Amino acid sequence: MLLTIDIGNTNLTLGLYEGETLKSHWRLATDHKRMPDEYGLQLLGVLHQAGCDEECLTGICLASVVPHLTRHVEQACEQYLHIKPLVVDVGVKTGIRILYKDPRAVGADRVADAVAVHKLYGGPACVIDFGTATTFNAINAKGEYIGGAITAGVNLAAGALFEHAAKLPPVDLARPPSVIGQNTVHAMQSGLLFGYVSMVEGMVSRFRVELGDEMKVIATGGLAKSIAKETDSIDIISQWLTLDGLRIIWEMNQV
Repeated sequence: MLLTIDIGNTNLTLGLYEGETLKSHWRLATDHKRMPDEYGLQLLGVLHQAGCDEECLTGICLASVVPHLTRHVEQACEQYLHIKPLVVDVGVKTGIRILYKDPRAVGADRVADAVAVHKLYGGPACVIDFGTATTFNAINAKGEYIGGAITAGVNLAAGALFEHAAKLPPVDLARPPSVIGQNTVHAMQSGLLFGYVSMVEGMVSRFRVELGDEMKVIATGGLAKSIAKETDSIDIISQWLTLDGLRIIWEMNQV
């Protein structure tokens, strides 16, 4: 079985694959202070919960946007699972051309998303990953990654609002009764949810101008379902797109 690991700024997402089938998955909090031994014990724990141990693993593929944690998780894999992970980085086969001016500047998660979309859905496509940051990634009809856009994620934006506006309380990201809020909580929820949805719709429209009317829109990340409920701009929700991309990259590099 293959273990895929996506190290994000907020979450550490794990997927256990048997062939092309995702058998188990977990979302854990990213802890920047955690040591390799702690990550190793945590990995053993989730594998045990899935009825698996280090002996059932054939490989590990890892993507990270948190450089100082990459080596910690690598060490945990090597010491506790006895497998050196394949880390998505320069020199790893991906099957796609990256046309960014500096390909090394493209986050490994964005690369994995693009690989999965190229393989599973084809281009042209706009991939929206709702994470700590929300990224819009463009794949052309040839399957080439041509660039994208990055903005603050909705939870990050909400946190900044609570922190810097003294009279505004923290609120859950929930759908208010109407767009026009009649109290402070509903007004904030309206602005955060519907305002964010409008931003997504606007960006998708602008991407479509450059990529063409045949462009597919694929959403992934923790808030993909919540945002997709409020708009017709998203064609496909692929909750585990990054993990699928890591599986595909791992398979390519076994040849």
